[in-house]
Amino acid sequence: MAASTVREETSLGSERIQLFETLSIPKAVIKLSVPTILSSLVMVLYNLADTFFVGMLNDPVQNAAVTLAAPALLAFNAINNLFGVGSSSMMSRALGRRDIKTVERSSAFGFYSALFCGLLLSLLYTVSRSFMLGVLGAEGENLDATSDYLFWTTTLGAAPSILNVVMAYLVRAEGSALHASLGTMSGCILNIILDPLFIMPWGFNMKASGAGLATFISNCAACLYFFVLIAIRRGKTHVNISPKNFRPDREIVFGVCGVGIPAAIQNLLNVTGMTVLNNFVAGWGSDAISAMGIAHKLNMIPFQIAMGFSQGVMPLVSYNYASGNRKRMRKATLFAGSLSLSFLCLITVVYFGFSDGLVSLFMENESVVGYGVRFLRGMCLALPFLCLDFLAVGVFQACGLGRLSLLFAILRKIILEIPALYVLNYLFPLYGLAYAQLFAEAVLGVSALVVLGRLLKKSA
Repeated sequence: MAASTVREETSLGSERIQLFETLSIPKAVIKLSVPTILSSLVMVLYNLADTFFVGMLNDPVQNAAVTLAAPALLAFNAINNLFGVGSSSMMSRALGRRDIKTVERSSAFGFYSALFCGLLLSLLYTVSRSFMLGVLGAEGENLDATSDYLFWTTTLGAAPSILNVVMAYLVRAEGSALHASLGTMSGCILNIILDPLFIMPWGFNMKASGAGLATFISNCAACLYFFVLIAIRRGKTHVNISPKNFRPDREIVFGVCGVGIPAAIQNLLNVTGMTVLNNFVAGWGSDAISAMGIAHKLNMIPFQIAMGFSQGVMPLVSYNYASGNRKRMRKATLFAGSLSLSFLCLITVVYFGFSDGLVSLFMENESVVGYGVRFLRGMCLALPFLCLDFLAVGVFQACGLGRLSLLFAILRKIILEIPALYVLNYLFPLYGLAYAQLFAEAVLGVSALVVLGRLLKKSA
């Protein structure tokens, strides 16, 4: 073996090489995906904790505030995907080519761009607060509580909220899925601990605002974890956030944004869809808004499982796609897809059969439970199709095929789901809204099978 190749493999790390190139597919997929799924589930738990502890106040107004603010926080995912998905895809593909300089510059570009955008989002929300609250559907009795919650999560918290997710993507890109998950989970667990302290009457009694403060502190703690991790592993990691490496040259910018922009647009369209949905539900009062929020949070558990499989397998797919080992890439994709689909089918059955008890966990209000059961049953039917959609988009992003992932995002929201919200709400007022995602994902699931099948067939 040539000396230069030996040095490259030493730099990359023999364990990392084994993970990407020789470890059995089931073990490699599980090693990358399980920590990602666990961190995603912990993130769901901390989102559920907000809803759970605010729900314990038995005040639909406070619970509605958390629901109405959700699209604003979901907007952060646009930045997360732009610089997290974009940079991590670029890094993993560069690792497959043994291009270490590009790996380091991509990580620095992703980090500083995310920091700048987080600060910019905070500024934009703060100067247009009244307008933004109106867009979110916060008015009347819900206005003050929503505003207080967003003060902590957006005015002060946008930058740390974005940075901790982007840094997790950067660390995961080189195969360190466990450390990426530990960083994310550390903040989430802290959030769950702080929630009751800040929200409940026996604590600081800040209500929904307390949930926002807990989120802000936990995101800062997660950022601190990653800063310490990168400092300790200096010389052993290619995640480099030194200002000297922030060189937005053409190759880096186009490589990151070619995957990141479609992923960001996908999330912005998700925000648009959720805002349209919340505005439809808002006309039915705080009970309906609270119920939709609870159903949505419960649905986030399987959502994050599907997302965890998709994101977890991305470094493996990216690396082997770039290194030319298309057979290994194909096997990894098929194995991850079969596991994800099995889990989501099981959860669909559980949600549909036990929806009453699940919704009741969050608020013992007969009206809220009645709405929530029907919402959850409609929404959970989309899960098996959503699994196929997410897996396909994850593979497209891993391979640098940003245009395909953008096409799916446009189909999902603009062509299918948002028009379905209007049509179904007209035909079946309020309750038809829960089935718009089923319609969209059923079409996309079939499309994903066709397009992904063709891509994998070429890789056989």
